[in-house]
Amino acid sequence: MSLRRWIGPAVSLAILAVVVWRLGTGPFVAGVEGIDARAVLAAAAIFFLTTLCAAWRWTIVSRGLGLRLSFPAAVAAYYRAVFLNLLLPAGIAGDVHRGVAHGRDVQDVGLGLRAVWWERAAGQVVQVVLAVAILLALPSPVRSSMPFVAAGVAAAVIAVVLVGRAGRGDGSSRWAQIRSTVSSDIRDGVLRRNALPAILLASALVFVGHAATFVVAARTAGVDAPLTRLVPLAVLALLAVVLPSIAGWGPREGATAWVFAAAGLGADRGAATAVAYGVLVLAASLPGAIVLVVGWLPRRRESRARSRRRVVLGPEGAADA
Repeated sequence: MSLRRWIGPAVSLAILAVVVWRLGTGPFVAGVEGIDARAVLAAAAIFFLTTLCAAWRWTIVSRGLGLRLSFPAAVAAYYRAVFLNLLLPAGIAGDVHRGVAHGRDVQDVGLGLRAVWWERAAGQVVQVVLAVAILLALPSPVRSSMPFVAAGVAAAVIAVVLVGRAGRGDGSSRWAQIRSTVSSDIRDGVLRRNALPAILLASALVFVGHAATFVVAARTAGVDAPLTRLVPLAVLALLAVVLPSIAGWGPREGATAWVFAAAGLGADRGAATAVAYGVLVLAASLPGAIVLVVGWLPRRRESRARSRRRVVLGPEGAADA
């Protein structure tokens, strides 16, 4: 278990090391130096809209699974989660925290984590489908392979739908129970008739927002390629973002450098764009730090109050209290 935990960070460090070895530190410096106030404001505005859409998607999935979740609470928790994802090494710690915190609020941590899992999974499926459609339509370094990829994605989506439509079953084995739970979660949380259109719309808007942020990052890095050429590269880079990384760093820089080089725009420009994207998203997620502190202070005061009561009353008095 501990070995698997370190594989992702080790691979990410290796990718970063290769990028620095091949390109030097210049692209990293250029990616940061190109950022100005307009780029930060644009990224923050896009990030706000994408967070609203992602939080909306989370509330829809949660309510389908029978969990209460208000939209304002979802937005605040999503800001905090993305900030933690970008700050902590694993890259998913914020989502785990989001699921656990919501689960504690509703007295069911397992179901809270499942709601987050299915919400993120729904978004990733929509992202992959849209990415395949864009890469089929527009020129890119991988266009010749896309028909085969599209067939595989279509088969996977059909399989997910069939699992969601399957009956609950009456098996009593562990695997039968897991299969029944997965089928029920997909059917109730994602594929409900009154929920699926909203989930698809929210996920599509989130994807568009991420691609728009990437375009902003590319412009700040000095890339002036037309959108028809830049968008497919953004899509490929965004697919790499979902891979295990160190707070988002590693696969993103390697993949972006490769696709830019393959498209004739220069690996250094690609790496600079990836760095600018990472910095812009981190800056846009900073309101999550405020949410984190606001949530932490009351717990800190409550912990200190309990400590003072134990000191005054002693162990027996504290137990009686």
